[in-house]
Amino acid sequence: MTSENHGTEKADSALVMSPTESTSQAAPFSPSTISLSDELIQAGWSKCWSKRENRPYYFNRFTNQSLWEMPVLGQHDVISDPLGLNAAPASGEVKSDAGLGNGQRKRPPSEDAQAGPNSFKRPKVCFVPNSLSDISVDMTCLNWSLCFRVYWDLDIQTNAVIRERAPADHLPPHPEIELQRAQLTTKLRQHYHELCSQREGIEPPRESFNRWLLERKVVDKGLDLFLPSECDPVISPSMFREIMNDIPIRLSRIKYKEEARKLLFKYAEAAKKMIDSRNATPDSRKVVKWNVEDTMNWLRRDHSASKEDYMDRLEHLRKQCGPHVASVAKDSVEGICSKIYHISAEYVRRIRQAHLTLLKECNISVDGTESTAVQDRLVYCYPARLSIPSPPQPRVELHFENDVACLRYKGEMVKVNRGHFSKLELLYRYSCIDDPRFEKFLSRVWCLIKRYQVMFGSGVNEGSGLQGALPVPIFEALNKQFGVTFECFASPLNCYFKQFCSAFPDIDGFFGSRGPFLSFSPASGSFEANPPFCEELMDAMVKHFEDLLEHSSEPLSFIIFVPEWRDPPTPALTRMEASRFRRHQMIVPAFEHEYRSGSQHICKREEIYYKAVHGTAVIFLQNNAGFSKWEPTTERIQEFLAVYKISGRSLPSPGPSFFSSESTSHFGCFIIQTKQ
Repeated sequence: MTSENHGTEKADSALVMSPTESTSQAAPFSPSTISLSDELIQAGWSKCWSKRENRPYYFNRFTNQSLWEMPVLGQHDVISDPLGLNAAPASGEVKSDAGLGNGQRKRPPSEDAQAGPNSFKRPKVCFVPNSLSDISVDMTCLNWSLCFRVYWDLDIQTNAVIRERAPADHLPPHPEIELQRAQLTTKLRQHYHELCSQREGIEPPRESFNRWLLERKVVDKGLDLFLPSECDPVISPSMFREIMNDIPIRLSRIKYKEEARKLLFKYAEAAKKMIDSRNATPDSRKVVKWNVEDTMNWLRRDHSASKEDYMDRLEHLRKQCGPHVASVAKDSVEGICSKIYHISAEYVRRIRQAHLTLLKECNISVDGTESTAVQDRLVYCYPARLSIPSPPQPRVELHFENDVACLRYKGEMVKVNRGHFSKLELLYRYSCIDDPRFEKFLSRVWCLIKRYQVMFGSGVNEGSGLQGALPVPIFEALNKQFGVTFECFASPLNCYFKQFCSAFPDIDGFFGSRGPFLSFSPASGSFEANPPFCEELMDAMVKHFEDLLEHSSEPLSFIIFVPEWRDPPTPALTRMEASRFRRHQMIVPAFEHEYRSGSQHICKREEIYYKAVHGTAVIFLQNNAGFSKWEPTTERIQEFLAVYKISGRSLPSPGPSFFSSESTSHFGCFIIQTKQ
């Protein structure tokens, strides 16, 4: 038995129901009235009933397009169909599978203004249903423009073209398994905290566990989509580097002279203590001891030093003592990284065993799943699909507290604001094909929010910086000026378009995700990439971009937003600046632009935006066809920069407290470089 995301991909002519409607209320069709051709069915069309208009209409589950009249195949638009996948064959020409795809017709952005009286346009904002499963909630129609601001536009159709792919064999989500994963991940974070404290006497570096999860997933070949279990090398470069940076003490941002003086004293004292208590070589002991004594003598005699004098002295001491301190701490830090990895691998084994047991109890076979044959053809991208059927879902309770939706399972509550709850309902309606009556909607929303809640961590503002998104005006300009319709790194909670890549295809796919970007291979399209700021992930991203651009002759464009870290420069930034596909580059100065918080789905409205404490490099990577189609001309760039400004309501960044002053070296101006 094979099911594809979430169900079977076999198109049928069943009624497409709103979650607020029931099948008993819909006007039934007789078999004679459902007269769609096989071509239309294969292209995703089905005949539905509109209760409001009391007449039938036609809906395409691939493109989310609705028409009152019978759809016609073969209409081609160069804006939304760059490869001519939907072009009608010439007179007398035989229609072949090569280069044709699924035959759906895309609505171009300009078609809304041209739509005739017989076209039916889906609303941009979907109302929260009055009832979901057996949940009864008083949710009558609301004036959503007064309740929340919309940070997305789900009407924009995709221009991303891929080769048809088979469903993935990930295990389908279930609240019981997600709850176990959350509990074990929390224990793993506690182990990390204890190891850092006991072995090195430091608190875990801020966000280091979260970046460890991101970095491990670049190389992990394990079966769990969240926790790593099969990585080479075992020692994480990211975790090792961040712990080492906090040894012997953590350095923080300094504002006043007295703080700088105390920090210098603490560093000297901690370096001497570490070198005396570890198995250091005589030369290392001698170098550290001499530099520490020299620093202490300087502190005793010079009381008129400025903040800059103290910081210069600290930098000198770090350069002299740092290598020797690192050499004696190396084995211990590697032990921390190795221990955390092996505990994670054991937790993955437990989670998978529990998951397989649950599926077996539901008579769902994993090994016996039939593979789905796919054609070697180009199609517009579609959400990630699962080959394993979803088990029955348990009851999840829903209630509302003012503008917050609260979902509870076994005493574990997750929250999401009312606007984003409505967004998830609409994404689910667009993307899920195995749950037309929304019977599994609440349990899947609970799993989704719980997964990201655990990924963020439990600290104040923790993880939200790694999930930050671009402001809405930037997305609007990217779409208008450069045809961008797709986000390479997003989630159902922070996406702007309804087509995006994300980390967890097993649960995000129900809400529109195309899967992880590093395993996503588009042949054509215009893309935006704002990756989490993890060096290993950004470097792997650039390698993937260059490989895609090298092997595609169709229009392909990537507009990348990465931090302008220059001290030292990140491998990703260096590689992009030297790439033969680089067509344009500009630097947006620190503190002069902002991001949307990764916790936008739950934070207060006034906390949505925060200022970037580092410069952001915006780089265009395009092949020749992409450059010809979406060239970053002077006019387009000027239009783009016109909306790149602070809203006036942003907060200070919740990001790392220590950053290089190099990131503000271009404060007050845009630096633009163009490569023709």
